[in-house]
Amino acid sequence: MKHLRVQLQPGEVLFREGDDPGTAYLIEAGSVEVRTRQRGHDVVLSLLGPGELVGEMAVIDDSPRTATATATSACTLFPIDRQQIAERLAATDPIIRSLLEGQLKRYRGALAALQGKEPAADAPSAWEQLGIGKIRLESQLREALASRQLELSYQPLSHIASSQIAGYEALVRWNHPERGPVSPAEFVALAEETSLIVPVGEYVIDTACEAIAALIAAGHVPAPFVAVNVSARQLSHPGLIERIVARVDAASLPRGSLKLEITESQVLDYTHVAAIIDLCHVHGIRVALDDFGTGYSHLCHLHRLPFDTLKVDQSFSRHMLEDKRSMAIVETIVQLGRAVSAEIVVEGIESQAQLEALRRLGCDYAQGYLVGRPRSLDQILAVDRDRPAQGLV
Repeated sequence: MKHLRVQLQPGEVLFREGDDPGTAYLIEAGSVEVRTRQRGHDVVLSLLGPGELVGEMAVIDDSPRTATATATSACTLFPIDRQQIAERLAATDPIIRSLLEGQLKRYRGALAALQGKEPAADAPSAWEQLGIGKIRLESQLREALASRQLELSYQPLSHIASSQIAGYEALVRWNHPERGPVSPAEFVALAEETSLIVPVGEYVIDTACEAIAALIAAGHVPAPFVAVNVSARQLSHPGLIERIVARVDAASLPRGSLKLEITESQVLDYTHVAAIIDLCHVHGIRVALDDFGTGYSHLCHLHRLPFDTLKVDQSFSRHMLEDKRSMAIVETIVQLGRAVSAEIVVEGIESQAQLEALRRLGCDYAQGYLVGRPRSLDQILAVDRDRPAQGLV
């Protein structure tokens, strides 16, 4: 059985310079001196004590030991093997790992200079390249936001009973000048890792308000709504709803013309989200629970949060005609929506047969390629000029 602790007496060597790495150590008791040879002389690099790690750098970058570690008193150490460290590094943000690897390279370069050696010219690791790539993309996203390079597309939602376009979901897009279109799954997730999601979200809200005003000016009666997604980080930012209300009022828009969508993939803080929904209702803003039935979905969302709308994820609707279980789930969600007085939007509708099934179930809205693909505001207005009273065709 492998020993869980390492015991050393004064003068015993834990590892030597040049040894292959395999294990780092957490010092539980005692002290360890780390030395290296510099131009024929021993140089003490550090004296480490309880609660400190020794030998971890060689394990992290899988390089030979650059110094010798010797106990200076009776020591107890916990070994930390390569697999333990690898698992934690794999779960680390790539940017943090990239910064760590850069620090290690600079440390080894400085140590090589002390020893009179030529620093190794290592190529950037895959993790470094990934981390630097994320840093670069984040900087470019900030530039894109400042120069209004982010664009919004609008996917229509049909009111099933009347077959009229009732509103749109705003979808943010980024056409990178070098990479071309960047997936929202990539750049929105990147923005959510930092406070950048707040200005991105407000940019989307501002642009959506401009779109609603343009649609009203083009003769849309009643005024269509535009639904925008809000992230967990946005929800936690103070004054979000007040800023939204100020933008709606500044544009002289009807209060119900801007809707918020909260995705179920977020772990919801019920007390906080309930307060936000209540504030939205005070100001006439309706709130939808997006992707219902996926992610962290459970009935407490409906029991404790007064959502106005449930959006049924397309993973159920796309197969509901040929899969009885999918149809049963859609039917059940419709019944739940009615029970809690929430409207139902079903995503992923691509055929007339699917639409007729929703009509029989009594769903309120349909969204999908049958209703319409995402389009720019200019494209929508161009179609409106030719067919000002368009519905489903």
